Amino acid sequence: MNKLPVQQAIAVGASKHPHNMKNVFSYGTAGIRCRADILDPVLYRLGLLVVLRSRAARATIGVMITASHNPEQDNGAKLVEPMGEMLLPAWEGYATRIANTSDEDLGKCIQSLITELDVDMTVPANIFLARDTRPSSFGLAQALIDGIQALNGDYIDYGLLSTPQLHYMVRCHNTQGSYGTPTEHGYYSKLASAFTKVREQCKSSKSSYTGELSLDGANGVGALKIQQMCQHFNNKLKISVYNDGTHGQLNDRCGADFVKVQQKPPYGMPLEEAGQKCVSLDGDADRIVYYFIDHDGVFHLLDGDKIATLIAGYIQELLIAANLQLNIGLVQTAYANGSSTQYATGVLKVPVACACTGVKHLHHKAQEFDVGVYFEANGHGTVLFSALATEKINSASQDERLSDDQRQAATTLKYLQELINETVGDAISDMLVVECILHAKDWTTADWNEAYTDLPNRQLKVKVKDRRVIKTTDAERCATTPSGLQPAIDDIVSKYTKARSFVRPSGTEDIVRVYAEADTQAMADSLAYEVAAKVHQLAEGIGDPPVQPGSS
Repeated sequence: MNKLPVQQAIAVGASKHPHNMKNVFSYGTAGIRCRADILDPVLYRLGLLVVLRSRAARATIGVMITASHNPEQDNGAKLVEPMGEMLLPAWEGYATRIANTSDEDLGKCIQSLITELDVDMTVPANIFLARDTRPSSFGLAQALIDGIQALNGDYIDYGLLSTPQLHYMVRCHNTQGSYGTPTEHGYYSKLASAFTKVREQCKSSKSSYTGELSLDGANGVGALKIQQMCQHFNNKLKISVYNDGTHGQLNDRCGADFVKVQQKPPYGMPLEEAGQKCVSLDGDADRIVYYFIDHDGVFHLLDGDKIATLIAGYIQELLIAANLQLNIGLVQTAYANGSSTQYATGVLKVPVACACTGVKHLHHKAQEFDVGVYFEANGHGTVLFSALATEKINSASQDERLSDDQRQAATTLKYLQELINETVGDAISDMLVVECILHAKDWTTADWNEAYTDLPNRQLKVKVKDRRVIKTTDAERCATTPSGLQPAIDDIVSKYTKARSFVRPSGTEDIVRVYAEADTQAMADSLAYEVAAKVHQLAEGIGDPPVQPGSS
């Protein structure tokens, strides 16, 4: 235990992790993320901060060392709140402040935070930490530990975990085990048990569905964990794991982000058979996408929108079958394909809400529903159940006054909730949920894909002098500045069929992101370039205006 006064202990630790003050760091939705070789002093500082957060919350806090889908040379850290949520917005600001504080001022900065937040430094602090498979993660974990120990915090180092597994551990511990056992074995056992129970609720014979999957692990931690998970399946799923980390670099031409952005299969995984069910995780296993090729060799992606509508539709069916009056909603971002929104509201009869980009915004919005399904198009999402929903579902599953069919539907919902990792998007949990639903419906991936057809779309980037000139409202779907931009976008969109377009500033660099969709790919491309040219004109674009390839 460190017996030095606070500021002296901080200074001693800082001398081992000097900050050259040549870089500016920012803590956002994805935590802090950048090149690994400049992160050492930042992780030491986050070690200090997380001790304060634990004492302020009087609960265990988590720190995950990862850069998700970024290249292997990058790294970062995400802090986990007591119930497994992402860090509170106010504390994001404190993290940014401390990450950019010099060694000389660090002790004073921490002392001012202790005073400002009225942190009782005699309260025990407990931290759970874990890391992904990046070569830099081990050293950065030590820097974090040095920060924790400088302020006399206790910690448990879980070693290699997926990001969702750490979120799970934190929530389990802080709920005294009511959410589950805070061990890796406890995680696998809970999901495997729930998966088996959901599957057992469907007794009919199956012919189209197959439990065989080809899985791209992005050469990351998810590949390791899915192989451990497979030991609990009793052959209900047969998963062939590729890009398992034994060859190739993390996220290098593989993983969920590569497949989503490039709209093609990853390297390192054979995709030759029509209808072959394929899955890609990202580097820390919180994103997932499905895909397959048809008999003509055409690639089909089932992204977060497809996953969200599949799950929301199935839960809606169970709620109706169980006669449960609960408020279900699907939360999307402006990037959700317009066809998915129309399918959810028109066919599934599930209300849709739109939130700003970033899972923390979707998570918050989803809490407004009794059952809130949220996914970003990139495959990051989950389902949240309110206390009322949990109570009603559990009660209905045991209510002898209900019919057998009603009780069975409620029981399926109960087990489905146990299968879902409500703390954060979890690729492994989401995959198991999807497989249960496809099994229940006796669907192939092609059957699933036929539910609706995505509108063709295009995304572009426009370099600008200052991204802050772009302000938005209505969950980023409407630009309020610069003057005249939104009316110009509306006028351009009116010339196309089944079209929409929006623009939003990047959160990290001086570019403006343009999204457009229309009835054909050619029209979506044309619309995107027209809007991009208007952004360049009205938002002080840098360089030549965007010009569509092949246009005169």
